[in-house]
Amino acid sequence: MPTTATTTEEARAEEYRGALLEVRDLQVEFATRDGVAKAVNGVNYRVDAGETLAVLGESGSGKSVTAQAVMGILDSPPGRITGGEILFRGRDLLKAGREERRKVRGARMAMIFQDALSSLNPVLTVGYQLGEMFEVHQGASRKAARAKAVELMERVRIPAAARRVTDYPHQFSGGMRQRIMIAMAMALEPDLIIADEPTTALDVTVQAQVMDLLAELQREYRMGLILITHDLGVVADVADKIAVMYAGRIVETAPVHELYARPAHPYTQGLLDSIPRLDRKGKRLSAIKGLPPNLMAIPPGCEFNPRCPRAQDVCRTDRPPLYAVAEADGTPLPGRASACHFWKDELADV
Repeated sequence: MPTTATTTEEARAEEYRGALLEVRDLQVEFATRDGVAKAVNGVNYRVDAGETLAVLGESGSGKSVTAQAVMGILDSPPGRITGGEILFRGRDLLKAGREERRKVRGARMAMIFQDALSSLNPVLTVGYQLGEMFEVHQGASRKAARAKAVELMERVRIPAAARRVTDYPHQFSGGMRQRIMIAMAMALEPDLIIADEPTTALDVTVQAQVMDLLAELQREYRMGLILITHDLGVVADVADKIAVMYAGRIVETAPVHELYARPAHPYTQGLLDSIPRLDRKGKRLSAIKGLPPNLMAIPPGCEFNPRCPRAQDVCRTDRPPLYAVAEADGTPLPGRASACHFWKDELADV
């Protein structure tokens, strides 16, 4: 019999009308033979129904680890969540039991992994793997599950789905395998999908097709979407807002078009400068000097200071909070924040 506290918490979650997902001060670390790596250091973000949040940053910035913590699939050990909250429709998933997390995962929250070939079972047909979702979560018969699998494959525009439902993952191209992963994530019509580098290793044309498909399905089902990527070009036409991560921390947030037009953090500016542009034809691409910090020895002050061309003494001693960003006259810029002591200078220079 559930306790009164549990019943009250479940009722609050059911009546909740706020954010679909809210991550608060999330902290994750990994114990290694060489020491403790602080992979996520106080991450905060929010996703509403029908909204797309793009999480950007270099490899090792904590993007995927944050997503794994949200999904409850973090390898533990060596990883462990040391603090924070993960609120899904108002319910803290970190306080939920294993069985409750399992019911949420797949049915209400799903994930698309970056390497479709290694994520799919090579010895099972794609139809079996898609249909298994309906058998496990809805108790569907094998015949009904197969019919659902064909329907999903048609929905993500895989040609000759009725014939190809008995094919194995290696018999599909990279783009088609990624569509199968999208179909698998969409199978139970979840409220939230986390797409971790869904266009990695795909050519530009296929990337665009996959992103268009994700955007179309998101609009149709009004689901929340978290898009994890290191490629700013991929998210420009898809995301509503962007969170930029560095060394396990969010260093800037902004609506997508505002961030591209007026970045308020030197790291974001560095990422933007490294993108090939038509108006810079023939010019050498800029690059951010140095390497991301060792997560077992994150430098004091601003994590970016050893690589920042504008670092000053305060940057080497005082860790900047995530400042609310405003215009020069003090008018707040909704949804904008920057973990830079000199964000005003960054905006003024654009």
